[in-house]
Amino acid sequence: MPSTITATMTKMIETLPEELQERVLEHMRYYIEDIREERKWSESFSNAQNKLVAAARKARKEIAEGKAIPLDPEKL
Repeated sequence: MPSTITATMTKMIETLPEELQERVLEHMRYYIEDIREERKWSESFSNAQNKLVAAARKARKEIAEGKAIPLDPEKL
């Protein structure tokens, strides 16, 4: 069953001539695809950010336990 928003959009689009309906739908397809891509990138970035934080915590713990030493960029 369509939502109220979908029903409203459908009614609005149906008031247009068929040629304009096709143009509107094409714009909507691109817009929806852009939103999906943006959401995908946001989720990927969030996952990567969490992994980086976890890696940094592990490195600090290993340094504190004497299992590793901090990297000195001057010696690279």
